[in-house]
Amino acid sequence: MTDGITIGQAGPPALRASDGDRDLAVELLRAAVADGRLDPVEFDERLGAALAARTVDALTPLVADLVAAPGGDSALSLPLLAASAEPAAELLTINERHGTVRRDGRWTLPYRLALRTAWCDVLLDLTSAVRSAPELVIDLRVRGGAVELVLAPGMVVDANELSVRHGELAISRDAGGKTPETLRVRLAGRMRHGRLSTRWQAPRG
Repeated sequence: MTDGITIGQAGPPALRASDGDRDLAVELLRAAVADGRLDPVEFDERLGAALAARTVDALTPLVADLVAAPGGDSALSLPLLAASAEPAAELLTINERHGTVRRDGRWTLPYRLALRTAWCDVLLDLTSAVRSAPELVIDLRVRGGAVELVLAPGMVVDANELSVRHGELAISRDAGGKTPETLRVRLAGRMRHGRLSTRWQAPRG
């Protein structure tokens, strides 16, 4: 032992960040810029740091001022936040005939959503949903009825892989203007004798 130095007693190693930890931090940053808590310049800086972070200790300061712990003044740590989120499903399949389908409020988006409906009215409200990845793929096999997507500013719809016959596709432009992209919704599959439309709405508090 040397004065002031203890040999062989180093502190515990920093916890390595998983891909899920980094994805969670990125989603928090995107949500913060969407509701105005971060400006685009600061978002870009923090996003780059989050993607390059190797440890949870490196990620936590990037989101500590964005998420408050319930009932307390301190920020909620990243591991606790990750543990509190409902795990995302790889695939969610919705099957319905001659009925109504509604998904809204705070629900966890899957990585891929398969919509298998016939002559149904479908409402998918993504504004308050927990995002699992930067992209949500919605694979449609829809015949008749109407599908409405309720989207928050910053969400982008890509319908290049969707085939529509004897139906109507009404995708309006995001009224948010310069809001950075927060989620890409990729539509694929086919729709026959139906209508798909979008509506933009700010997330409820």
